[in-house]
Amino acid sequence: MSKIEWTNETWNPVTGCDHVSPGCDNCYAERMAHRLHAMGVAKYDNGFNVTLHPDTLDHPLKWKTPRLIFVNSMSDLFHPDVPLSFVRKVFDTIGRARQHQFQLLTKRSKRLARLSDKLDWPDNLWMGVTVELRDYLYRVNDLRSTPAAVKWLSLEPLLGDLGDVNLTDIDWVVVGGESGPGARPMKREWATSLRNQCQNQGVPFFFKQWGEWIPESLQDWTPEQVTMVEGEQIYRHAYLSKRHGLHYHRTLNGVEYRQMPRKED
Repeated sequence: MSKIEWTNETWNPVTGCDHVSPGCDNCYAERMAHRLHAMGVAKYDNGFNVTLHPDTLDHPLKWKTPRLIFVNSMSDLFHPDVPLSFVRKVFDTIGRARQHQFQLLTKRSKRLARLSDKLDWPDNLWMGVTVELRDYLYRVNDLRSTPAAVKWLSLEPLLGDLGDVNLTDIDWVVVGGESGPGARPMKREWATSLRNQCQNQGVPFFFKQWGEWIPESLQDWTPEQVTMVEGEQIYRHAYLSKRHGLHYHRTLNGVEYRQMPRKED
């Protein structure tokens, strides 16, 4: 099982990656990989260096109960060190595991677009790109150029105002803040703008969570609680939400948004 709110399971036929944009600065997968390496977990003998795990390719075929499966939570399948032949093997497994829906994300959208016509696209694959700042909106166009049956955006960690986003042919949008050491706060207006655009363009919207820092006005706080001030906005540390209920951590303007793609089988 996975703790990621929008999936049921993770499958990592590749582990390891490196930084390509500011969204990678506080990478949870890198922290986790180094921790597992220190614990002596064999799969992470190479730490966070890109490593292929062909012995795991058939794992989803053994899972009989239908699941939503996030592919490569600990890597990026379109990293240049992952050969096209291995990407094809991953796609082949997805196509044969018809009982599941697979969710795949990349920040390396240029390689995704280049390889797109060299891949057989199974219709149970949801292909997505991560966009954290306006400078990386080109990734949405690269995604749009693929024949993926479901195309989705992970706007997490959301680090700035993305402005107007063209959501043509996009089937799902996930928005979330940053968690963990060094996390940067997400402003309410950034997330609200994206929610409004999804509603106006008829795209399912999923608000994952605020991340490490929650805008002060979400609930009543006491003066001694941990704060961060950025500009005119005051944020409270998210661990407090556990005391008051995770509901506050997952609401945007008082509402939980947990919509899923309409093409979901």
